[in-house]
Amino acid sequence: MNYSKIIKKLNSLSNPQNIEGMARFGINSKNTLGISIPNLRKLAKEIKKETKETHNLALKLWDSKIHEARILAGFIDELDKVTEKQMDKWASQFDSWDVCDQICANLFDKTPFAYKKAKEWTDENKEFYKRAGFALIATLAWHDKKVSDEKLKEFFLYIKKHAIDERNYVKKAVNWALRQIGKKRQSLTEPSIKCAEEILKLYPNSKSAKFIANDAIRELKKR
Repeated sequence: MNYSKIIKKLNSLSNPQNIEGMARFGINSKNTLGISIPNLRKLAKEIKKETKETHNLALKLWDSKIHEARILAGFIDELDKVTEKQMDKWASQFDSWDVCDQICANLFDKTPFAYKKAKEWTDENKEFYKRAGFALIATLAWHDKKVSDEKLKEFFLYIKKHAIDERNYVKKAVNWALRQIGKKRQSLTEPSIKCAEEILKLYPNSKSAKFIANDAIRELKKR
């Protein structure tokens, strides 16, 4: 399946009514077709079945700037061909939380550069670029079955450092990262709660820090 056929297929799946619903959940409606994730996953399977080489196709789909084409790019890209340069380019161009999270969870967290990029991107200034760092932390904690407790605990430094970022999509991602580490395994629950308590002590007047810490403590203490 070539690029033009995929774009034609995406346009045929367009659902304008879904775009309104997506916007209510804070999803960027610019260049958006309103296609559901299950339909995109189905299309990705078809592409992989019919197409041997998908990396360059993924790059072209990303450059189309079409919302769903970018998510699809993350579904079909060839993991062994993804470079740090590509990751930096895509992350710097994230403009919606769902594209950011889908790319991190379905592609970036499986690369050999994932832990390095997670740390680097938390220091970026752009909202969704920075979110990508914490989305990577969350998805690595979720998906990496072999990661050690100590390696995940290294992320507490970045979580504490950026807990005062008041931007909605950053603070929610910081919270997600902390909760996901705490839910990884029982041995990480108490250290994650302790990290949250330290955040409250460090930033007693920050609304963002209070949200991140209190929400994490509430969820993790239920375990």
